[in-house]
Amino acid sequence: MYQTNLGHQRYSFRDLRDLMAKASPARSGDYLAGIGAESAEERMAARMVLADLSLKTFLEQPLIPYEQDEVTRLIIDSHDRQAFAPIAHLTVGDFRNWLLSEKVRSETLAHIAPGVTPEMAAAVSKIMRNQDLILVARKCRVITRFRNTIGLPGHLSVRLQPNHPTDSLQGIAASMLDGLLYGAGDAVIGINPASDSLGLLENLNYMLDDVIQRFEIPTQSCVLTHVTNTIKLIERGAPVDLVFQSIAGSEAANSGFGINLAMLAEAQDAALSLKRGTLGDNVMYFETGQGSCLSANAHFGVDQQTCEARAYAIARRFSPLLVNTVVGFIGPEYLYDGKQIIRAGLEDHFCGKLLGVPLGCDVCYTNHAEADQDDMDTLLTLLATAGLTFLIGVPGADDIMLNYQSTSFHDALYIRELLGLKHAPEFAVWLEKMRIIDSQGMICETGATHPLLQHLPESGVRS
Repeated sequence: MYQTNLGHQRYSFRDLRDLMAKASPARSGDYLAGIGAESAEERMAARMVLADLSLKTFLEQPLIPYEQDEVTRLIIDSHDRQAFAPIAHLTVGDFRNWLLSEKVRSETLAHIAPGVTPEMAAAVSKIMRNQDLILVARKCRVITRFRNTIGLPGHLSVRLQPNHPTDSLQGIAASMLDGLLYGAGDAVIGINPASDSLGLLENLNYMLDDVIQRFEIPTQSCVLTHVTNTIKLIERGAPVDLVFQSIAGSEAANSGFGINLAMLAEAQDAALSLKRGTLGDNVMYFETGQGSCLSANAHFGVDQQTCEARAYAIARRFSPLLVNTVVGFIGPEYLYDGKQIIRAGLEDHFCGKLLGVPLGCDVCYTNHAEADQDDMDTLLTLLATAGLTFLIGVPGADDIMLNYQSTSFHDALYIRELLGLKHAPEFAVWLEKMRIIDSQGMICETGATHPLLQHLPESGVRS
């Protein structure tokens, strides 16, 4: 049990899980789970206790038992004690001060990343202000490669997301060309299919590959279907670039997704065997989001932000090209309003980068949340300032298949111009060659004679 006095009130926390949950910023998901702080005073008391806790505590007291959870086993068994050594003597509060120190630079953070557990990252985030999360995340550098280079300082990539409610190949192709003409797509051209039909999924892969090969685009494609479908597509000879899977922070939650670590390893090996990358072999793409464990009743009393950070341990294990938190996608039951969504996005980005994960963000919300596009403008601007790896580009910011609000191709133009952010370098060379951007990186005017607009790609159907 952990205890402290705050004024004339004594506060008690029954265990480390309770302490972590009570120290979390207010959010609807933790209240739904019955684990959130009952008052601002209790939250502050928990943060005071947490700040004095040794980082070693998180190695000694797993929040989810080692014996019953393979994510916990992954975290403990893969912990790099040599990387941890420079910070092993610190408390959570000392760790915050150390991270914010001007003497701690990108190289230092990269060195200690394998020694930081998700619980350590989550704990220190709980006692940090938004500006702290931004400043430290900006110092973190995580660079990955497949057909281009993602995560370089001063760069921001965009996932081109041309979804269609009926998986129309021509509808998807039209949105894809629209995005390319706005300079989107250097992170990945990624489609969320409405169908799980292997034939349809195969056609989508061929169509994406046809566009990339025909126009010699230095980017990668991904059809965001279940990992077992992707393994089957690889076995059928489909041109798969990246393997996608949603992941969560507990074994039980991942079982609800129909996955485990062995399955992800099998998929990674299958994708690597294709050798489709030209610059690197980061072949995995993961999506996460606060609330996944709670919505599956698989959180074990652990707060949703810490559960989210634990998912990054899985991502780190498989050296992905891309990871993104779909921050407001589940709904107001988990992140109630713009304030909670903004804070969650900054926490996720900080924790992912601190752990050495190439974290991007789907800056998004559902239509029944107490949030609007102004909130998303704020979060986008803060995340990009913090060194966001990539964001999502959806036509008009309105995903007509998934039925939620995200960020648009124009939002990417805004943030690039505001902060002087560049495309992935190989992709920028292609954009300039195709007269989509000029030598200053600004979008050029295009007409009907542009090569990309001569005709829509072939359907890619294979008999």
